[in-house]
Amino acid sequence: MSLRLHAAVVLPADLSCSVVRDGVVDVDDHGRISYCGPADSAPAGAAAPERTRRLGGILLPGLVNAHAHSPMVLLRGMGGDLPLLRWLREVIWPAEAKLRPEDVRAGMTLGSAEMLSRGVTTSAEMYFHADEMAESVLATGARVVLGAPIIDLPGLRWQTMLAETERWIDADGLRFGDGDRVEITYAPHSAYTLPVEALEAVAASAHDRGALVQIHVAEAADEDTTQRAEHGSVPQLLEKVGLLRGRLLAAHAVHLSDADIALLARSGAGVAHCPGSNAKLASGIARLTDLRAASVAVGLGTDGPASNDDLDLWEELQLAAMFARLSTSDATAVRAADALLLATRGGADALGRDDIGALEPGRWADLVHVDLDDPAFATGLDVPDEQLLANLVWAAGSRTVTDVWVAGRQVVQDGEPTRVDRAEAQAAVAEAAVRLR
Repeated sequence: MSLRLHAAVVLPADLSCSVVRDGVVDVDDHGRISYCGPADSAPAGAAAPERTRRLGGILLPGLVNAHAHSPMVLLRGMGGDLPLLRWLREVIWPAEAKLRPEDVRAGMTLGSAEMLSRGVTTSAEMYFHADEMAESVLATGARVVLGAPIIDLPGLRWQTMLAETERWIDADGLRFGDGDRVEITYAPHSAYTLPVEALEAVAASAHDRGALVQIHVAEAADEDTTQRAEHGSVPQLLEKVGLLRGRLLAAHAVHLSDADIALLARSGAGVAHCPGSNAKLASGIARLTDLRAASVAVGLGTDGPASNDDLDLWEELQLAAMFARLSTSDATAVRAADALLLATRGGADALGRDDIGALEPGRWADLVHVDLDDPAFATGLDVPDEQLLANLVWAAGSRTVTDVWVAGRQVVQDGEPTRVDRAEAQAAVAEAAVRLR
């Protein structure tokens, strides 16, 4: 399956966000990158002529959606004018109680296809019927970091949910599927929906298995008043129960103190910054510049398509940069290059993954081709690197994505998924949504 992609511009998403003009990315027989750099330095004979594809646009890593609930395409638009806790309790949780496994599979299929067509190759998901979600992603060709929620609500026992995650990992391992495209994680919903003993049990179980834990942290100002009163803050509670001793992804992390940020930095926890959802639900603006200054690994997330209401990570990288500039009154707080790295390498770092998020030898060949036939690039490629990156980040957006590869296999061509029929996926969601309403 060796493949050579020869592009006018390659963005490896290295730490300096360098721009490689007339670049090449070589993919080996296993779907991993074997070379990324200038064409004139590329190894000879790495791919047969018929396996070389010339691309006129920009080649960059697949974007990493660090926090999503993609099957919620089924609930898109419901309760759209409510704040977070009322939206959850009055609209979303009652609707989710009606979900069937086949509904979740349909929702994840469409959500995965939507993300792929926008250049998102990996998403970190937390939702019910996770086994159905895994099958959906394997079918679309995407990559997923997946956890079934562990929550304490009427009719739901956290002990049963925890045991199901343990059984799944013990049976299938932490990663499985062609190209290691599914990673299983623990997904305790939040500190305010679980007792302390549940958080302690999750911490111990995840540590024993070396698994990532995804959890909502300090999203809304009024969600965790009890936890703050008893423990000081949610990050302090997470430290007490042992969750900060292992791999942890804190989703949202909006309402953090200086001490909380320092604690996350010391522990090596990652943060999924979800500016669009946080703005729509009026939850607040996360302290992105302070998190980055403390060297916390930060990626970008869309959150669910019923709270955003889309799965377009290009919007999130724009919003993240704009909110950071606005909240600090500093137009240099997050540059275009910084925003692009948040959506690629930053997301991988937040998930504790060194095999995705950048075009480097040994990483999976998850790639996105951006077409230049768009007004955003009317000034051409013969502009300074900073201007090229600015045009990509501020002006282009997901509409310019034409082709996508995951583990070296093409999953989007000319803007449409190659492995699933988008029209059929939309019809399946429409049918399920009628009953959920």
